Amino acid sequence: MCRHLAYLGPAVTLSSLVLEPQHSLLRQSYAPADMRGGGTVNADGFGVGWYAGDGAVRYRSASPIWSDTAFTALAGVTSSTAVLAAVRSATTGMPVTDTAAAPFSDGRWLFSHNGVVRGWPQAVAALAAALPVVDLMTLDAPTDAALLWALVRDGLRGGADPATVLAGVVTAVAAAAPGSRLNLLLTDGATIWATAWDHALSVTTSDATALVASEPTTDAPWTEVPARHLLVARPGRHRFTTL
Repeated sequence: MCRHLAYLGPAVTLSSLVLEPQHSLLRQSYAPADMRGGGTVNADGFGVGWYAGDGAVRYRSASPIWSDTAFTALAGVTSSTAVLAAVRSATTGMPVTDTAAAPFSDGRWLFSHNGVVRGWPQAVAALAAALPVVDLMTLDAPTDAALLWALVRDGLRGGADPATVLAGVVTAVAAAAPGSRLNLLLTDGATIWATAWDHALSVTTSDATALVASEPTTDAPWTEVPARHLLVARPGRHRFTTL
């Protein structure tokens, strides 16, 4: 399984979110607390997305986050009010390339998937067939996460509420591919939407910030998102909805 987080609040450096905390994504890449049978480390690449101007900017790599000195330097001098980051543990048989690493993006949207689609790819072939052909031809990578992003993006294009889109994708994929782990994370830089489907997710908020993560990164008070629930979080508040 992968690990991911999303942050909203006052501008902070990427390093202070991703590299420096006591149980940061950097530490989770080599010493995760709860892999649930999905490997032992998250060494198959990483990515960080943040906001500059009217859109999102990404840094993605197929290398382990601990080996990328260029990102360490960048992270120390780059600040943002909204960040989505992930470290990857590739499912057996899926490629390890920079384009396979989250976050996936389109305009202001940033997206990540922590989990696995069981029976890939046959189990979700019918769902994929309903997408525009061009979307299938331009997937970032031939992976379950990239397809999940294509399904989510297709729903967002129609103007539907992001919470409704995530819930619909998760329940449709879960029905087609039982036993899947579908922990999705989405932000537009102002709100965080996430699902907890057979894996852990936690949230902590203050008056000015919201932070969502697969595993708590700090000693701040965190609330675990109940299993098979959807989370909507903004600075100062969050709410859960049953999926």
